[in-house]
Amino acid sequence: MTTQPAPVQPVLIDGDWRAASAPVGQFRAENPTTGEAIGPAFPICGAADVEAALAAATAAAAELAATPPERIAAFLEAYADAIEADAEALVDIAHAETALPKQPRLAAVELPRTTNQLRLAAKAVRSYAWTQPVIDTAANLRSHLAPLGKPVLVFGPNNFPFAFNAIAGSDFASAIAARNPVIAKAHPSHPGTSERLARAAFAALRQAGLPAASVQMLYHFDHAIGGKLAGDARLGAIGFTGSRAGGLALKAAADAAGIPAYVELSSVNPVFLLPGALAERGIALAQEFFTSCTMGSGQFCTNPGVVIVPRGEAGDAFVEAAKAHFAAAAPSVLFSGGVLEHLQKGIATLRAAGAQLLAGGDTGSPGYRHAPTLLEVDATQFLREPQALQTEAFGPASLLVRVDGVAQMVQVATAFEGNLTGTLYANSADDAAWNDVAQALRPRVGRLIANRMPTGVAVSAAMNHGGPYPSTGHPGFTAVGMPAAIRRFAALHSYDNVPEHLLPPELRDHNPGGVARQIDGCWCVDDLETKQA
Repeated sequence: MTTQPAPVQPVLIDGDWRAASAPVGQFRAENPTTGEAIGPAFPICGAADVEAALAAATAAAAELAATPPERIAAFLEAYADAIEADAEALVDIAHAETALPKQPRLAAVELPRTTNQLRLAAKAVRSYAWTQPVIDTAANLRSHLAPLGKPVLVFGPNNFPFAFNAIAGSDFASAIAARNPVIAKAHPSHPGTSERLARAAFAALRQAGLPAASVQMLYHFDHAIGGKLAGDARLGAIGFTGSRAGGLALKAAADAAGIPAYVELSSVNPVFLLPGALAERGIALAQEFFTSCTMGSGQFCTNPGVVIVPRGEAGDAFVEAAKAHFAAAAPSVLFSGGVLEHLQKGIATLRAAGAQLLAGGDTGSPGYRHAPTLLEVDATQFLREPQALQTEAFGPASLLVRVDGVAQMVQVATAFEGNLTGTLYANSADDAAWNDVAQALRPRVGRLIANRMPTGVAVSAAMNHGGPYPSTGHPGFTAVGMPAAIRRFAALHSYDNVPEHLLPPELRDHNPGGVARQIDGCWCVDDLETKQA
């Protein structure tokens, strides 16, 4: 019997679901638990499709920038509603493509987080909170953040099929909220999930009356085409979450063309166990650490990749308890063969730099599996080889660094590169140690955490899911949390002596929407005449 080839799915370009034009290949999703190909085929686009999407988005940019905020908010909310209405099918597809558990991860955690992000973006749009209006009455100057007037290119990662998906996640919601067209580059680990989300997005777009090319999606293209696209001056910005190598290559192309690239790259998220906390609850902390390190098969950008443990009886007991947890654990399923290979290379680099294997280290079958892996190194060796021993081993793996006291903890903290997070476990006896270690660690992390593992990222206006290089490309921005995340995809527009009736609504004297504005140095919601009176 002749096996029929899998059908090739269409791409979304300029308001049309159409067959790829001159694709350079195709691919299928894989079931990570077996390694087998599943579902339909998806095209690897060539230069013609990429150019068509960029040209369409460029043509739509001015119209979208002029679209009333209410229609943008309506789109975001309609899209969130559509995702929830299709939740069961979306969770089924995402589970098949990623092996992430349906409950609680996909259905009860990540999908609600995604719709929450979209609705928070809608709220920020209606309130103008992301625009930060400023009025200087003496100089008759007014300014706010406004659309870029150009498309945003969004690359989605492998580890969040919903919350960071290029067609549904935080970067997508942020760029659309700032009224910029989005060209979404889906991740090949979950193309079926991305297609279903894109169909919901396009239906919501039509319902809200946005320009047809406001939302477009391509499943895949090669690195050369990606680099050329990233350096095209018609782009307004890039949002990327993924590997350091891939992100830096795109950033280099974007930098050469003067295009802002907001890239999330890698992070080992150091965790410091201060002496008082370790003595008080070290065995419980070993369980907490193991749970965090293996959650989602360790495939979080906030996974605790390095844990700093004092020597002594309490430290030894923690290590033995953690070692027992790791040694007893079954192999974890990873997203793909590429993730498995990257994890193996990372562990090999750590061992070559002097880390000793305490537990795990083995692969499993069928599919893409790796045993939870624990390594250990002395602080002296860590300080001798800090770069190699900060290699990200993306997966269920972590490195313990044994220190001789708080002073050596500070030395280790000072040796860290930029990270998304840094955690200190402490009790009331650790205040002095906290001050010393936190002072060294604070400039090196985006989010400083006390007494809990870093794997949770709350969708909050106060969240910073960012950090110093090389965790991200810029320390002043976050990929999570509205309205701050929206401001990455905005331009600062200043108006000098422009007649009041020609100004954008939030910069006029009358403030009908009750927008929070800075007027002559004070934040208020008053009309300008009221403020001056």
